Amino acid sequence: MFLPRKYVLILLLLLALFSSYNYIIYTDTSAYGAVRLSGKAVQGEKLWLQNNCNSCHQIYGLGGYLGPDLTNVYSFRKRDEKYLKSMFNSGINAMPEFDFNETEKAELLQFLKEIDQTGKYPNTEAVIEADGWVKIQNQNSTHE
Repeated sequence: MFLPRKYVLILLLLLALFSSYNYIIYTDTSAYGAVRLSGKAVQGEKLWLQNNCNSCHQIYGLGGYLGPDLTNVYSFRKRDEKYLKSMFNSGINAMPEFDFNETEKAELLQFLKEIDQTGKYPNTEAVIEADGWVKIQNQNSTHE
């Protein structure tokens, strides 16, 4: 059974629109929503990945569950930088010992500091509505 010509044209039009939409979305280089890290923080992120920190720790709830989420560890309880740097090498409980030098510790700290400035996790003010959209309390508009 062959489709009428108008259905084929509609299908091709929809396919072209879908392809155009995907091209625009995946090639957009605007800064909207992008986290820009400094060079020092990028080096810290590389250390984070090379040492597989995300297998135990999370950033924005993504990662392992053995250690705590470190999204806001920099500002959490006003911990000072000296404390955090000491945690990088010694850790507690099941965290393995690392041998980061002062430069590497400063880079990891800068990475966590810049991640901390991008937002809060978990967002305790967010409410998930019945339709699945997230609403921030004390705001009139939904679908944010």
